[in-house]
Amino acid sequence: MSPEQLLAPSALPTLRAAVTGLPAYVPGRRSLGADIAALASNESHYDPVPAATAAVAEAAGKMNRYPDMAAVELRERIARHLGVTAEEVAMGPGSVGVLQQIITGLCDAGDEVVCAWRSFEAYPILVELAGARPVRVPLDHAEGHDLDAMAAAVTDRTRVILLCTPNNPTGVPISHRRLEAFLESVRSDILVVIDEAYVEYADAGSGPDSLALYRRYPNVCILRTFSKAYGLAGLRVGYAITTAAIAEGLRRTALPFAVSALAQKAAVASLDAGEEMAARVSLVKQERARMAAELEAQGWRLQPSQGNFLWIRADAPLLALLVDAFDAAGILVRTYQGDGVRITVADPASNNRVLWILEAHAPLATS
Repeated sequence: MSPEQLLAPSALPTLRAAVTGLPAYVPGRRSLGADIAALASNESHYDPVPAATAAVAEAAGKMNRYPDMAAVELRERIARHLGVTAEEVAMGPGSVGVLQQIITGLCDAGDEVVCAWRSFEAYPILVELAGARPVRVPLDHAEGHDLDAMAAAVTDRTRVILLCTPNNPTGVPISHRRLEAFLESVRSDILVVIDEAYVEYADAGSGPDSLALYRRYPNVCILRTFSKAYGLAGLRVGYAITTAAIAEGLRRTALPFAVSALAQKAAVASLDAGEEMAARVSLVKQERARMAAELEAQGWRLQPSQGNFLWIRADAPLLALLVDAFDAAGILVRTYQGDGVRITVADPASNNRVLWILEAHAPLATS
């Protein structure tokens, strides 16, 4: 073959069509200065607990060694925390990493995954990357999952159903009663993933008792993370609770050594510091309630959020005005074109800046 043929466009490697057609995941914008309030990513605005920082510092001295690929110590600690066995725990680089393992492990090309929309943006991306088809079901009028419509969307190709509670970005949970009725109506060969990335911020009784549902319905899989309430977003560690057989499969589909030794040690230390973490969560919930009450008094119509964020439904003109106002004030928020804006609850000073901006635009909320 001539050099000209070797360099011809037809001879160059090309990406799969499923990859070239994927929408890029859009992370929250980052802070570029001390006066910028970075409220676009749902991170904890509190530092990690001191024990986690100390554990990372100690583990850093051994970073020349591979981590425990099976994450035995962490899986056993999670198992004790939740009353399951270590065999029912599968780890990954954040809950989104575990979700990719789930989709890879259960879906073949042409299979279907049902999810609510709008919900976590990575859902359809991961599904399409696996060659499967995402089936998006619109949220109901209260910004929550329309479980009846989701059940109706199930076909013989459905392999996985994704339920985000509290939902990201709207903050609306799924009640235990509604989710139990939904599980009764779904085929037992479909894996129902209850994504609880924000469960620590939810008020008691607002959402499902997912562990009770898991013990009753073996096709339930619980997905959780240390990125939010535990403040370990930068270390990337999440997990699933599922049957031992599925968990073993998720470990097989995982990227080897994906959860670093630093992440594993920090997660164990964070679980051991439960009271400190609970105190920080309580502060976020207090601020969330304060902000919601003030915004409603201003005239904004909000659904009660059970995450560490607030959601404002906004059409395109209102959204553009809000984004401009927040940008001018040095506040980074997460926008969803055509749907609305999500604002992470942070420290009181940053939250007050948000309230000031929204008060100035409150007349638009009822127009």
